[in-house]
Amino acid sequence: MTYLYSRTSAADKRSALRAGLATGGLLRLPGAFNPLTARLVQQTGFEGVYVSGGALSAAAGLPDIGLTTLTEVAGWAADIAASTDLPALVDADTGFGEPLNAARTVQRLEDAGVAGCHLEDQVNPKRCGHLDGKTLVSAEDMVHRLRAAVAARRDPNFLVMARTDARGVDGLDAAVERAKAYVDAGADAIFPEALADEAEFAIFRAAVDVPLLANMTEFGKGPALPADRLRDLGYNLVVYPVTTLRLAMGAVEAGLRRLAADGSAAGLLETMMTRSRLYEVIDYDGYSRLDADIADFALPPDA
Repeated sequence: MTYLYSRTSAADKRSALRAGLATGGLLRLPGAFNPLTARLVQQTGFEGVYVSGGALSAAAGLPDIGLTTLTEVAGWAADIAASTDLPALVDADTGFGEPLNAARTVQRLEDAGVAGCHLEDQVNPKRCGHLDGKTLVSAEDMVHRLRAAVAARRDPNFLVMARTDARGVDGLDAAVERAKAYVDAGADAIFPEALADEAEFAIFRAAVDVPLLANMTEFGKGPALPADRLRDLGYNLVVYPVTTLRLAMGAVEAGLRRLAADGSAAGLLETMMTRSRLYEVIDYDGYSRLDADIADFALPPDA
């Protein structure tokens, strides 16, 4: 049988994410800002795909300040999730509004085929988690946001994660207390944003008994801990949210400058993905076989 896009159903991807978390090991989720990148994430051996709000907004030419909408994020996430057999975890910002908006966000993302999402405790519109000047909603308001999200999901395997940005605003103790309240509200996992050092990662792990996510974004406030160390610390997911976008855009900018200077792309060919490799990644042959199997027919002589 020829498959287009993913061979794995959304329900099976959600089950796979839950099973991976149940092992107590570490799942690695590089960011994918488009479907082609998600295919490469799968082909290079990772356990999941992360859909970063910051990467999506940047790819759209926008700052990460809550300008993208639920409709846009769900549409992009659906295309990314459909392109891979890996489970996709989506950054759902603040849930795009009040508790009822968060409830609708969860159902819309379920329909988009993703495996889970995280909601954060910033005010709407939000700011990037590694910038100063963030403002939090009250812990009570975030509890309402989470309770609405959890109540709205139809697939119990859809992962609802709570992100807290309290570390950078009110300190580590406040972040831990919020995380505990969010678990009590039904959050399946916690994303403590912008922890300052390895000791804080350990403190958070000791205090919270659900799966924890580590954000290993480049140029951020926290340390760049390798996967083996995060595994030793007891973390269950690690995301590299903007890595692929930064790699791609760094190469694009350098290539364009060279093209402008040289007047030709001849000197850039060794840095490019070849036509044959691109066709391999997108499974060009698979589409051609399916088309030939379906459309290869002849009308009978007396038609």
